Amino acid sequence: MILINLLPHREEKRQRRKAAFYAGLGLAAVIGAGVVALWFGVLQQMISNQQGRNNFLSAEIRKLEAQIKDIATLRAEIEALKARQAAVENLQLDRNVPVHILNELVRHTPEGVYFTSVRQDGQVLNITGVSQTNERMSEFLRNTGNNSAWLTKPELIEIKLANQQPGANRNLPRLFDFSVRLSVKRQQDQSPPAAEAASAPAPAVAAR
Repeated sequence: MILINLLPHREEKRQRRKAAFYAGLGLAAVIGAGVVALWFGVLQQMISNQQGRNNFLSAEIRKLEAQIKDIATLRAEIEALKARQAAVENLQLDRNVPVHILNELVRHTPEGVYFTSVRQDGQVLNITGVSQTNERMSEFLRNTGNNSAWLTKPELIEIKLANQQPGANRNLPRLFDFSVRLSVKRQQDQSPPAAEAASAPAPAVAAR
C-alpha cells in the first residue's frame, strides 16, 4: 500500500527553521546583554577602585603640600636666624675696628698732616684735614695704600690752598685743605698674622 503525504511539509520545515533562528537570536541577545551587564559592572568596580586611589593620592598630596609649607617656613626661620647670627658675629668682630683705624692713622700719618674730621660710613672712611705740603699728603696716601693692615684704596678727593684769601699775610706758611676717602678692611678679610694682631688688645691711641 502506497502512502502519499499531501501536507505542506516544506512550509512546516521553513517555519521550524525560522523559529529555531529566532530562538537562537533571542538566546544570543540574552547572552550579549548578560556579557554587557557583567562588563559594565566590572568597569564600575574599576572606576570605583581608581576613584578611591585618586582620593587617597589627593589626601596624601595635601599632606605633602602642608609639610612643604612647614619646611619652607622652617627654612625661612633658619635663614633669618643665620642672618641674625652673622650680624651679631660681624658686630662682635667690628667692635674694635674704630680703635684699630685710629691706631693706623696715628701710625701712618706723617708730620705736618692734621685731621679735622674722621667719619666712618660702613666700610668707607672719609677724612678731611690740613696738610703743610703736597708731598706730606702724598706720603700719607702711600702709607695707607701700601703699609696699612686696616686701610686700603686711598683716594684723594680734593686738595686746595687753605689760607690764600685777599688781604691774607703772605708770610704765613701755606696750608692745604684736603679730603680723602679710604676703604676699611674687615677683620675677617685680614691675613692670619694681621687677624691675630687685631684680636690682641689694642695699644693706647696717641693724639697727633
